[in-house]
Amino acid sequence: MLKHRGFPGRLPGTDFQFTIRRANHKDGATKLVKRERFRDRKAADRKADAGFMAALWAHFGEEPFERGNLDAGRLSWLFGREVVAAEDPFDPCSYDALLRIDVKKATAAFPEVFAPDAEPFDLGDEDDWDDEGDD
Repeated sequence: MLKHRGFPGRLPGTDFQFTIRRANHKDGATKLVKRERFRDRKAADRKADAGFMAALWAHFGEEPFERGNLDAGRLSWLFGREVVAAEDPFDPCSYDALLRIDVKKATAAFPEVFAPDAEPFDLGDEDDWDDEGDD
């Protein structure tokens, strides 16, 4: 599993997780599924979605990226809309699966992230967790 060095482990100041520490060798990668986002979602959940999208945009831009250690739960809130498969066939249960940001849909859903005056998302200089010895 590819670890995206420099990618934030969570939304700063919260417990909303963006990455996982290690691969699940027993059961494999958690399947990515399209989760419905309803209008009555909590403001904190909407902020976590926007923060995750901002981190994806700051880290990868328009380039395809490997799923790697990105959290399946957080990705699933964006998957099928703002984050789409970048390969065919696509394996939603693979850490090696390639994804990309659909910029048009992401800009419509998260205008605050893509606005010209938007503050860049701080990816931080250090990892949240000590990954020494993890594979």
